[in-house]
Amino acid sequence: MEAWIDFGRGPLFRLAFSLMVLGLLRIFLLTLLGLRQAYRQSPDKIVSWKEIGRKTVGWLFPVGRLWKVRPVYSAISVLFHAGLLVVPLLLASHVLLWKRGLGFAWPAVPQPLADWLTLLVIATGPALFLARLLNRGARVLSRRQDYLWPLLLALPFVTGYICTHGAIGPEAYQWMMLVHVYTANLIMALMPFSKIAHCVLAPLSQLVTAISWKFPEGAGDKVAATLGYANRPTWAEKSRLGGLDPDPAPARREAQPMIKEVCPR
Repeated sequence: MEAWIDFGRGPLFRLAFSLMVLGLLRIFLLTLLGLRQAYRQSPDKIVSWKEIGRKTVGWLFPVGRLWKVRPVYSAISVLFHAGLLVVPLLLASHVLLWKRGLGFAWPAVPQPLADWLTLLVIATGPALFLARLLNRGARVLSRRQDYLWPLLLALPFVTGYICTHGAIGPEAYQWMMLVHVYTANLIMALMPFSKIAHCVLAPLSQLVTAISWKFPEGAGDKVAATLGYANRPTWAEKSRLGGLDPDPAPARREAQPMIKEVCPR
């Protein structure tokens, strides 16, 4: 048993870590290349960098909008992610493991803080699973991995906490440590091939939206003509446009060809 644990902490850890880093780096670089191509094909080249930066910070640190939509679920999700980020990287025993595998290390967080964050992940992981399972809107958008990931991510925290604080015998300790090490390696190896890859794509999400989601050149005029406002000024206020009665006949006749031109296959 000890040999399997050492294998999981040594060669298997280095393999899983390499898969994670190289896979996430590949996704990140491909996203940057896609952004570069989208920017080149964009007709106006207008990018509001200040607005993108503000929205990116707002998504990464959602304090201002935390209580607007599903506040309890949002708070649980933030606490869950905080523990996921801090404990694997900054727990003292993990820092030693990183040093043995990578050759360098960094300061660790105090053990009491790591314990509290571990308990938060253990509590909030199943809570996220239940929230997704019991909410109809979330079920419609969920795939199988959306249900499995919160439980899988919480499992190394459960086994690690038991190994550290549980009153268990040597054999039970070895089994718990084996599950702890191998589930952590499995998570690292699966990250580039699952939705968890959003950990490297989140900082780019607003930039992707700003650059990629644009209408082709002239699409606005074609949409206006389809709606019957071809001869109306595009700068008019919405209240003024709402009071104008478009001619419905041309709109019906030209709707299908205009839609085909704006959204070609």
